[in-house]
Amino acid sequence: MKRLKDLREYLAVLEAHQDVREIDEPVDPHLEAGAAARWTYENRGPALMLNDLTGTGRFCRILAAPAGLSTIPGSPLARVALSLGLDASATAHEIVDSLAAARTREPVAPVVVDSAPCQDNVLLGDDANLDRFPAPLLHEGDGGPYLNTWGTIIVSTPDGSFTNWAIARVMKIDGKRMTGTFIPTQHLGQIRKLWDNLGQPMPFAIVQGTEPGIPFVASMPLPDGIAEVGFLGAYFGEPLELVRAKTVDLLVPASAEIVIEGHVMPGRTAVEGPMGEYAGYQPRHTSMQPEYVVDAITYRDDPIWPISVAGEPVDETHTAWGLVTAAEALALLRAAKLPVATAWMPFEAAAHWLIVCLTEDWRERMPGLSRDGICLRISQVLAATRIEAMMTRVFVLDDDVDPSDQTELAWAIATRVSPAHGRLVRHGMINPLAGCYSAEERRLGYGPKAVLNGLLPPMAERSRRSSFRHTYPEPVRQRVIELLA
Repeated sequence: MKRLKDLREYLAVLEAHQDVREIDEPVDPHLEAGAAARWTYENRGPALMLNDLTGTGRFCRILAAPAGLSTIPGSPLARVALSLGLDASATAHEIVDSLAAARTREPVAPVVVDSAPCQDNVLLGDDANLDRFPAPLLHEGDGGPYLNTWGTIIVSTPDGSFTNWAIARVMKIDGKRMTGTFIPTQHLGQIRKLWDNLGQPMPFAIVQGTEPGIPFVASMPLPDGIAEVGFLGAYFGEPLELVRAKTVDLLVPASAEIVIEGHVMPGRTAVEGPMGEYAGYQPRHTSMQPEYVVDAITYRDDPIWPISVAGEPVDETHTAWGLVTAAEALALLRAAKLPVATAWMPFEAAAHWLIVCLTEDWRERMPGLSRDGICLRISQVLAATRIEAMMTRVFVLDDDVDPSDQTELAWAIATRVSPAHGRLVRHGMINPLAGCYSAEERRLGYGPKAVLNGLLPPMAERSRRSSFRHTYPEPVRQRVIELLA
C-alpha cells in the first residue's frame, strides 16, 4: 500500500498515467467549470486542472473530477484505488475489502506538526474574504455558488471528546458568510445541535485539497464514536499529520491546500439550495440552514481547489459515497457473522442499490437457514445501522457474480430475481433526494425499501452458466486466448 500524502503527489501520479489534463485557456467559474466537469464524467474523460479562472486568474486553480472514473484502459477505478493507496489496477472487490478490513483494526492516533504549507499564507479579519477565491456556480439553477463539494468539514463536540470529519455541501452567501446542509441523523448535524443547545458558536474548519484518501473516509458512514482520522490511520497503518488551526481549537490535515476557519452561529440561518445532486436531479426545494462565518483563511502558494459536480452517474458522489458505504455494509454484515463475500453499490444506480454476494458455502455456514431466511437476516442487520437511509433496494446474489461488472450484474438480476417471489419489503429511513419516493415520503424521510432474493438453488440443482469463463475447460480457454491475442 502506497499512501499519497498530498494532492500534488496524487496529481503527479495521475499525470504519469495520463489521467489528468491541464486546461490553460480561461474558464469561467460561472457554469463553465461545472459544465467541464460534467462533460468529463459523462464521457469518461480525465481529471481536469483548470489553470486560468475568470475573475481570479492563475491565483487559485480548480481541479475538476478528482475521483471520477479513470481513462486508464482496463482500470476504471484507478483514481479511487490510487487515492486509497492501492495499485491503479485494483478491483472493486479489493478496494471494498481493504476498507472493510480496516474496520477491525485499532485506530491510529494522528501526530501534530508545528507547521505546514497550508499555513504559508494567512488571511485574518477583513482580509479573510472568500471573494479572493473562485466561487463556482456548478449547475444552472443552483441557489448560489457552492464552495464545498469535495472538501472536508471538521467540527468537535463542545467537550472535545469527539471530532468529526465530513463532506457536506456548503454554499457561498458573500465574502464572509456561507450556509450548508446539517442533516440531523449525521454526525455533523448532531454536533451542531450540541453547540446550538448551549447557545454558543460552533468552531469549524473546512479543508480543501487534502491528501486524496481523506475525502473517501470523510464520506464513510462510520458508527458513533469512531473518528475518521483514527480510522484512516488504521487503514494506512501510520498516523496522519495534523496542524493546529490559526483561530479555532481544531486540528486540520497538514496536507491541505486551503483551510477556511470560523464559527457556525447559533440562531442565524440563511436560504440554502437548490443544488444538482447525486440522485441525478436538481430538487426544487430550499431550506433554512445555519450560517458559517469566516474568521481566517490559510493556503499554500499556488493553491488548488477540487470540485465535485454532482448529477447523473458517475461522479465522486457515487465513486466515493457509494464505495465507502458498500465497505461499511460489508464490515457490518461480517461483524454479524454472515457469510458475505463482498458488497457493492453500483455507481450506475446512483448509490441507491446495495448488492450483497454470499460465499458459495453459505448453506454449510448457516445450517437450517433458507434463502429467504438469510435475506431477512441481512435486512435486519442493515436496518439497525446508519447506512439504512442510503439504499432503496438490496439484492442478494451468489458470489459467482461480479457486482461491479454492470453487464454481469444486469444479467444476474434479470435472470435470478423472481418478479413475484423472494421480495421482502419493509419501511425505514430514506434519503429524500431519491426520486422514487412520493412527496409525502420525502417530507417524512420515511418510506419503503426492498430486499430481493437472487440466490440460486444448491450447486447440484443449478444450470451451468453459458459463458466463456464457465462453459469451457481451462486449457481450451488459454489456447483460445493465445490464438486471439
